[in-house]
Amino acid sequence: MTYRVCFVCTGNICRSPMAEAVFRARVTDAGLDGLVETDSAGTDGWHEGEDADPRTLEVLGRNGYGLDHTARRFQPSWFSRLDLVIALDAGHLRALRRLAPTEQDAAKVRLLRSYDPAADSADLDVPDPYYGGADGFEECLEMVEAASDGLLAAVRERVEGQAA
Repeated sequence: MTYRVCFVCTGNICRSPMAEAVFRARVTDAGLDGLVETDSAGTDGWHEGEDADPRTLEVLGRNGYGLDHTARRFQPSWFSRLDLVIALDAGHLRALRRLAPTEQDAAKVRLLRSYDPAADSADLDVPDPYYGGADGFEECLEMVEAASDGLLAAVRERVEGQAA
């Protein structure tokens, strides 16, 4: 059975596609790519149909990640097919939990940085780099990478539990 993870930010052109690319690479490196699917979306539809932000693509490429991406808006109906919905900041977390059709669906929504044991538990947001310079995209990538190992460990545990 495939375990499905969707990363969600605001417009689905910066943070969530970056998290999708990094996590997909972690899944592949762990030998879990037929067992885990990754995806991303936005809470809003401002950039639907667009590619990822060129600065996202540039920082990913420079760090060895590939991404083929078209922005889209998260739909409440997706909860039924997803196992985990990863919010990039507290605003997304609240918005997604409000969209969730059931309590069980709301429980699927988690903050990405909650999987980073070194993260400050008082501030688990991945800041939006959109209105800033290249440094913001680098910082975003660092935060995403730091949380992805913990997320992979949690997902691996769930996948291996399903297989048992």
